[in-house]
Amino acid sequence: MGREAVRIVSTCIEEADGGAAFIAKALGDIARAQGMTEIARQTGLSRESLYKALSGERSPSFDTVLKVVSALGLKLSADVRDGAEVA
Repeated sequence: MGREAVRIVSTCIEEADGGAAFIAKALGDIARAQGMTEIARQTGLSRESLYKALSGERSPSFDTVLKVVSALGLKLSADVRDGAEVA
């Protein structure tokens, strides 16, 4: 699922238009596919709180997102958008 997860999350980030809940839902789908119990163990969060945070109905904390991304074996990175200037 590794490369597929990267494709899914990357696409969601591009299409989210600032909607963190949309990205969280994608992470939740991937976490369920990999096993929420194991993701909960690795993040130190309860399964229940992960299901809620990654339901797509709310925006999880950035800390939760980072923990889940790491538990999924992914990493976040940044790049300059086309046409954007960074000081």
